[in-house]
Amino acid sequence: MSASNLQPIPDDDEDLEPLPEAAPTLDEVRLDDPALYLNRELTWLAFNARVLHEADDPRNLLLERVKFLAIVSNNLDEFFMKRIGGLKQQIGAGVHTASVDGRTPSEQLRVCQTRVREMHVEQKRIFDALMVLLAGRGIGIVKVNDLTPDAQGRLREYFRANIFPMLTPLAMDPAHPFPFISNLALNLLVTLRYPGGNESYMARIKVPVSRDVSKRLIPLDGGTTFVTLEDLIGANLDMLFPGMAIESAELFRVTRNAIVEADIEAANDLLEMIETELRERHFAPIVRLEVQEGIDPVHRGMLAAELGLNEEQDVVEVKGMMQLRDLFEITGLDFPDLKDAPHRPVDHPLLANDRRNIFHIIRENGPILLQHPYQPFSTTVERFLRTAAEDPKVLAIKMTLYRTSAGAILDSLIEAARNGKQVAVLVELQARFDEAANIGWARRLEAEGIHVNYGVLGLKTHSKLIFVVRRDYSQLRRYYHIGTGNYHPGTAKLYTDLGMLGCDEGIGQDLTELFNYLTGYSPPPSYRKILAAPYNLKRGIIEKINREIEHQRRDGSGQIQMKMNALEDVEITRALYRATRAGVRVDLIIRDTCRLRPGLPGISESARVISIVGRFLEHGRIMYFRNGGDEEYFIGSADMMGRNLDSRVEVHAPVENPELRQELRLILDVQFGDQRSAWEMDAAGTYTQRVSTDDKAKGAQETLMAVAEKRLAAAGKHKEKKIRSRLLSHFQWRLRGKD
Repeated sequence: MSASNLQPIPDDDEDLEPLPEAAPTLDEVRLDDPALYLNRELTWLAFNARVLHEADDPRNLLLERVKFLAIVSNNLDEFFMKRIGGLKQQIGAGVHTASVDGRTPSEQLRVCQTRVREMHVEQKRIFDALMVLLAGRGIGIVKVNDLTPDAQGRLREYFRANIFPMLTPLAMDPAHPFPFISNLALNLLVTLRYPGGNESYMARIKVPVSRDVSKRLIPLDGGTTFVTLEDLIGANLDMLFPGMAIESAELFRVTRNAIVEADIEAANDLLEMIETELRERHFAPIVRLEVQEGIDPVHRGMLAAELGLNEEQDVVEVKGMMQLRDLFEITGLDFPDLKDAPHRPVDHPLLANDRRNIFHIIRENGPILLQHPYQPFSTTVERFLRTAAEDPKVLAIKMTLYRTSAGAILDSLIEAARNGKQVAVLVELQARFDEAANIGWARRLEAEGIHVNYGVLGLKTHSKLIFVVRRDYSQLRRYYHIGTGNYHPGTAKLYTDLGMLGCDEGIGQDLTELFNYLTGYSPPPSYRKILAAPYNLKRGIIEKINREIEHQRRDGSGQIQMKMNALEDVEITRALYRATRAGVRVDLIIRDTCRLRPGLPGISESARVISIVGRFLEHGRIMYFRNGGDEEYFIGSADMMGRNLDSRVEVHAPVENPELRQELRLILDVQFGDQRSAWEMDAAGTYTQRVSTDDKAKGAQETLMAVAEKRLAAAGKHKEKKIRSRLLSHFQWRLRGKD
């Protein structure tokens, strides 16, 4: 196709300059043209629009739809705290530089706010529809004033005993300054006056929603009809302000910037710096004010002024229920027919019936690929670390912790130290929103005599690694777990992730040098097998992309497949464009942010991009390069984002075992062939959900759950290899359109 056939590219929201129509040769089409690139923030919002669609999809069970609605609300809160907060910081600093897609921070902020307002309208429509359906099953949220006097009386007694003692009204007048408003806390702005008086007074009441204090939704007589906590408080304000006339009680909420600038270079103590940052975040600038629909315009303006906000841009009037993330409380109701059947992971075929020391299994059977949540975290990763803690032949354990929780992981590390093993743990203190927890874990581990390190100055350590040194017979052998997900048993049940247990000597040597760098001062080495950011990961990926271009030019065999959460890095995106322009087949499974536009005439016609949205959050990362038939597979911790590749410690490891490659191939084929939960992107950046003619078609996640069960059953009959091969052949056949 000639360059003259290039068409203007429709942008994802505003008109940008089209691609040049008359470049002399295709090779001269500029790959820095903003029209080639989708906006990071808008593609992330588009992902949440896909999640919101799940709340509207009647094929999903009712309480699952409610769950998706709550997830979107929670995600949008984080979007304002991190992304809108970051854009506002750039604007405040006078940044006018355009992003790769051609937008300045001000332009990005404006278009994001417009898109979010559109999503709010859709949220309200879906919420109303779901409430009607819930009412049909006896589940509902009602107003206190609509209840019978008897019901109101019982609620008043509940309020008196359980809520009233926790409330602290704060007056607002010249003698009482405007109170501090906590991030994401619900508040009532109460207007009142003395009987017979003409002057109005104002007070603020913080609604004490907390897992440990009081839930947002209060059940009537222990049933499935609820009133909101703020409505219950509003109906009993006479107890808080006896003898006064209540004129109004209006709900509002603020969102604060989660990005607090810290001078790492000047910090004498990283732990102290992060603690200071957490305190500062509590008082961070406000980026959004939400108010209930119909609020008095004077009160709205007063709140905006007191909080230092632009009323037109930063104030959102919420129609219906505010803070829909609290609908998670409804999803926990005991209605089995309204929810997906509980998922029960099945043991890994190699580990299920083999109670030997896990290091013996790895040494004798070769590497093991783990797939969460289809296989349990407890009988795989936790078993590996627990065995390391107990095994007298294990001499040392090293580990990176980005996010975790109390439980088996920390207990095993502590037990290992008590058993006299050398234990070194790198705790990432800057894991967003987990800083306080990680500080606690770090101090607990240090108290047990464990060597705790906070990583390399200026870099976040995001890699997922456990490294074990064991004396096998007369030699030392290095064992490891390399993963795509955090060492957190909770998220291991909700996220799809991969891990590899192994003892390959080359990878073991690489990890030895990596940990020496993380805990000491040795310079970054060159690695034998792993790709590690910020050292050789980006360079290695680009070299492999360029290699596929050469294969394509030589014999037309170029092929790249990547599964990741996000494709944001400009250099990687340009390299992929160079590949597709050369005709390399590029298949991408990208959960949310994606800058690349597939299907552009003459540029990316050989690319396709899909996104999987299902009951679990897609989180695994796979890279595949055909390499002229000498195939390469990698799994690891990094997304293709600038921050991951340039300013984090990340690790991708090669998967060389043929059987493990079969498992990865099966995952990719199942997801690329998904006709139920896959969304396909077009050249305009718009996603369309695939629709199957088969009403019983299963999504990729449901299929992989069934695959895990079949493999375990086959392993019991010693036919696991055969069933894996048959499944792989079946899905490759389907991808070729022969099924």
